[in-house]
Amino acid sequence: MLRLFNFDNGRLKEQTPPEDQFKQAVAKAAWIDAHDPSDSERAQLQAFLRTTLPESDDVEEIESSARYFTDHTGVHVRSLFLAQSEGRHSTATVAFILQSERLITLREGALADFRLLRMRARRGQVAAHSPQELLVLMFEQKVENLADALEDIHRKLEEVSYLVLEEIDSDLENAIDQLAKLEDSNGKIRLCLMDTQRSISFLQRHLRNHPELQETAREIMRDVDTLMSHTTFLFDKINFLMDSTQGFINITQNKIIKIFSIAAVVFLPPTLVASIYGMNFQHMPELNLQLGYPGALCLMVLSGLAPYWFFKRKGWL
Repeated sequence: MLRLFNFDNGRLKEQTPPEDQFKQAVAKAAWIDAHDPSDSERAQLQAFLRTTLPESDDVEEIESSARYFTDHTGVHVRSLFLAQSEGRHSTATVAFILQSERLITLREGALADFRLLRMRARRGQVAAHSPQELLVLMFEQKVENLADALEDIHRKLEEVSYLVLEEIDSDLENAIDQLAKLEDSNGKIRLCLMDTQRSISFLQRHLRNHPELQETAREIMRDVDTLMSHTTFLFDKINFLMDSTQGFINITQNKIIKIFSIAAVVFLPPTLVASIYGMNFQHMPELNLQLGYPGALCLMVLSGLAPYWFFKRKGWL
C-alpha cells in the first residue's frame, strides 16, 4: 500500500487522489509511505526513482555501510523500530530514502510509530515544512514512543517486584516467565536506541545546512543517552529479581527436601525394629513373651519420637 502526504501551510496532510491521477500525485508527494507494497507498487516506485528498491534481506543487514549511505537517489537510512504482536515486542527495519524534495519510507508490518503519525496528521498536529524536518520528527517521535515503552516495562517490573518480594505464596514460576518477557522487551528497546544513535549521527552530517534540525538532532541524542542509562538500570533490576526469584524457589525446594530427610530419619529406627522382629528365626526369645507384640509397637513409637525430640531440641525443625 502506498500512502501519499504533502505539506499544507506547515502541516502534514494525507492525500487520497483518484486512481487516474495517482501517478501525478506520487510525483508531487512530499512523503511516500510504502507499507507492504505489492509487486505493481514496487515496480511503480522503482520506475519513479530509477533504481531498485531494497528487498527484505538487504534491509535487515546490520553493517553500517549497508544501513547508512548515499547514492544518486538520495540519503539512505535503515533504522529499527519497535513493533508488538501477540503481547510480545519485536523489531522491524524501516528503509528511509531522503531526497531534497521528498521522503520515501519502505516497511513491512504494522508499526505503532507510523500509525500514530498518520493519526496526528489527520488532526493537523504534525508541523513540518520539509522532508528533512519530517524525517527528524519521525526519529523524535520514535524516541518518545521508546520512552513510553520503557515506562510500561518499569511499571510492570514494579508489579513483578511486589509479587516476588512482598506477596505471600506467590506464583514464582509465573514471575520468572514475566521477567523473561520484560528482559526480552528491554533488550529490543535498547537495540532500537543504539540503532537510533547511529542513524542520528549519520543524519547530522547531512543536515549541516539546517541548524535548527541539527539542534533537534542533538536533543534526540541526549534523550537517547538518558534512555540507554535507564535500560541499564532495568537490566540490573530484572537480573536482581530473577536471582531473588530463583533463590526463593531454591529455598522452597530445600524445605521440601528437608521434610523428606527428617521423615526418613524419624522412620528409620521404627523400620529397623520392625525389620528385626520380622525375621523368621526359630529361636527369638521375645516371640514367646505375652506382651512381645505391644512391646515391639511401643519400642517402634519411642524410637521414632526420640529423633524427632532431638531435632526439635536442636532447633532443626
